[in-house]
Amino acid sequence: MAKAAAAITGIGSTPIWFRGESAPRTMPELIGEAVMAAVADAGLALDEVDGLAFFAFGFDTALLIETLGLRAVTFAHCVSSFGSGLAGMLDLAAMGIESGRARNIVCIGGTQQIGRRLGQAIGSFAATPDNIFHRIAGLGGPGQALALQVRRHMHRFGTRREAFGEVVIASRAHAATRARAFRRTPLAMDEYLASPMLADPLCRLDFCLETDGALAFVVQSAERARDARQSPVYILGGAQVGTADWGRAFFGFQQDEDAFASAGGGPVARRLYERCGLGPADIDVALIYDHFSPLVVMALEDFGFCARGEGGPFVESGAIRLGGAIPVNPHGGHLSDAYVVGMTHIHEAVEQLRGVAVNQVAGARTALVTGGPAPTPMTAAILGNQP
Repeated sequence: MAKAAAAITGIGSTPIWFRGESAPRTMPELIGEAVMAAVADAGLALDEVDGLAFFAFGFDTALLIETLGLRAVTFAHCVSSFGSGLAGMLDLAAMGIESGRARNIVCIGGTQQIGRRLGQAIGSFAATPDNIFHRIAGLGGPGQALALQVRRHMHRFGTRREAFGEVVIASRAHAATRARAFRRTPLAMDEYLASPMLADPLCRLDFCLETDGALAFVVQSAERARDARQSPVYILGGAQVGTADWGRAFFGFQQDEDAFASAGGGPVARRLYERCGLGPADIDVALIYDHFSPLVVMALEDFGFCARGEGGPFVESGAIRLGGAIPVNPHGGHLSDAYVVGMTHIHEAVEQLRGVAVNQVAGARTALVTGGPAPTPMTAAILGNQP
């Protein structure tokens, strides 16, 4: 395993609001607040920032430079996917540092749902020949499209709704100790099963929160990180993989049977582990993109924490709880803490590896962060508190 070349040395976040309640603030204001906090956490001045990395979620390099008042940016790149690109953003930043293109790169992400809802995203797509099927079939949002894949997983492997319920209930248990979390009330399985069905087999509680906010992370060289104000969190490796069958994720329906009953993470998991020289047994805490609860079940299979088709029983065993075989989303994740397109997952990974998380996993040395199953590339990264 090669030594890490880059590390996260600063983290910053705005408050998190329920969707639309961040108004009258604008998205540039939110980004500015998060970046200022991250730069201060790293012990830098804002004009020392010379690089930007983000993913395709409406950010513009020129606007960011003007808004932040940056003097000169020598590295600015975007991962060309939506929520699946969040871990790839860290990979880009590490490449920028390792190649010498920049010294202080800020990774940026956020969401603001004013006048739009991400849960209705498909319904807002233009009616083009390649996506008109969604409208004809009544698939107005990501949940309706994903429901078809979830039902296939249940049919093929016997996965039960109780497995999805355990993902939701575990997220509530983790969020219960966090003052910021939006869903903190403990949840019982019978309450979950009685929740209104929105897109069979997905009930209301299988859908994530819709919230506003922004987060930012400062990435510097591993050498400079040794003198950082905060304990550095090293980017041990990142991977980005695009495949023809997963080109449009669960919006496309082009997959073969194995990919269709998955979260799309198999190829990127294999590449990530190979690049890092690590495997599932080396991961202490997993931050898995969970805008719908069944994706956790399928992603655990994709990333090798259990065999294909065994995600349901694995989750039902309590394996993803604190103290379980692989603690998943100890902050409550998208389902119970907040949804900021995966950025809170990176924030939690950094706090876990600094040893300051609210629900600290004892002895955590490595953290897996996965992007969501959105259009390619799929991305993932492994962080560690040792280089």
